[in-house]
Amino acid sequence: MSRFVRPRRIRFSDCDPAGIVFYPQYFVMFNDLVEQWIDDVLQVSHRELVIGRGIGLPTVHLEVDFTAVSRMGDAVSLALEDERIGDRSLGLKLQCTGNGRADDVRMSMRQVVVTTSLRDHRSVAMPADLRAAIERFVAAPGVAG
Repeated sequence: MSRFVRPRRIRFSDCDPAGIVFYPQYFVMFNDLVEQWIDDVLQVSHRELVIGRGIGLPTVHLEVDFTAVSRMGDAVSLALEDERIGDRSLGLKLQCTGNGRADDVRMSMRQVVVTTSLRDHRSVAMPADLRAAIERFVAAPGVAG
């Protein structure tokens, strides 16, 4: 199983008045991580996919567990693993851990995204180049980052 991992510092803008991550901000962080994964690891331009080709990747399902708080200033690691590649969908497993320690899980999430046409917002077959890049990622065990 391959993992894409990026370090991140929890910023003031991520937090609520108590100084802990306001839970919707995790969704923003992970959306950024997915875009980085597409650009940096899969080497399929996310911008070109969306703007040039009119292919969206909207979320259609989330399962989330919040297990510990993250505070402003914390160093965390965000990780992404592929769980399932469908004809029109992709299942991802995402996790935020403190200080890069696998035993310090702050939040974990399962997400399903669907490839859609941005013209009519209906699902479409996953583009062949995107599918091939994901399959290469899955086949290359280790940590990308």
